[in-house]
Amino acid sequence: MTTVARPKGGLEDTVATSSAICYLDGDRGVLAYCGHDIHDLAKHATFEEVCYLLWHRRLPTRAELGDLQSELVAGRRLPEAIIRLMRSLPAGSTGSGPQHGAGPGEGSAGMDALRTLASALGHYDPDASDNSPQSNYRKAVRLTAQFASLVATLGRVNAGKGPIEPDPVLGHAANFLYMLTGERPSGLATRALDVALVLHADHELNASTFAARVAAATLTDIHSAMVAAIGTLKGPLHGGANADVMRMLLDIGADATPEKAEEVVRAKLARKEKIPGFGHRVYHTEDPRATHLRQMSRDLGLRAGQPGWFEMSQRIEALVKAEKKLNANVDFYSASTYYVLGIPIDLFTPIFAVSRVSGWTAHVLEQYANNRLIRPRAEYTGPEYPQRYQALDAR
Repeated sequence: MTTVARPKGGLEDTVATSSAICYLDGDRGVLAYCGHDIHDLAKHATFEEVCYLLWHRRLPTRAELGDLQSELVAGRRLPEAIIRLMRSLPAGSTGSGPQHGAGPGEGSAGMDALRTLASALGHYDPDASDNSPQSNYRKAVRLTAQFASLVATLGRVNAGKGPIEPDPVLGHAANFLYMLTGERPSGLATRALDVALVLHADHELNASTFAARVAAATLTDIHSAMVAAIGTLKGPLHGGANADVMRMLLDIGADATPEKAEEVVRAKLARKEKIPGFGHRVYHTEDPRATHLRQMSRDLGLRAGQPGWFEMSQRIEALVKAEKKLNANVDFYSASTYYVLGIPIDLFTPIFAVSRVSGWTAHVLEQYANNRLIRPRAEYTGPEYPQRYQALDAR
């Protein structure tokens, strides 16, 4: 019987491919896009610059950035048929059901809708039948623009309000908040979301990115690869932890003191309950993305007159680190950041996709450029070979 090398469970630390897009060092807490450290990008770059970096492996010139911004603006408007489809989805499938108090994985209705609508976009793409590199790049830009419009419009439909047309003057982050709330966001709110989008744009071969690359390796179309990624992100072991963090904070109570929050979490730990937003499969030190979201949560909370969410979060973080030796990950402080921005909890995971579509498409384009079908082997653990067939009456 042929044997194959035994992998670690979940393919942990298994190198599955080579890529020029994202570099991770979990021991040192390093995350870099195409050689650019995430701290540098979070401080100085816009999401649009990061998109260009992921797709082209270098930062854009001023002219190139202007061209990309124009292409994103042109791609934001959703086909009317997509809006009709969104409205026709069964009640609850767009995230319009109760949010507060839902359990892990129960707030995925927004992802259900995003999966369906992203698939439908493929029918209306002007390059649908063209899988040339130039066409696929245009689709990557268009999908990045459309995902933001889809999620913002989902938020409007969920709230029983009408869609808002995109504003061509606004950047990607500001336009998302405008299309969601109907109000032009403050500079701080825009910057907070822009930084969050930068931080979530790529993360090497995470589950959803790997799913997208496996799909693309069959030479399926880029929309199908995005649907594979969305379906994977929907799973509660990948996306959704920030929504669970916010539900935990809401259960503790908006008026609770940090001391009360610590008391509640101590009780959870005593019951061996998992505290969402802590620990990471790759990082053995602080998640570098959490560093920036912690500051954004603090600044936004102070500006909005809602400092309690950050203060509770900070006390919980200190407790879990002391008791469980676990660091906060990207999800922990993104929860209070999004909530103070006025984003509904059911949109937290779809917003992850609004950012990560840039990384997903970058990996798909890279896969297309040097493709080989991804076909791993499995270690067989079934009945001993050979088994002999027995007649039905003899079994």
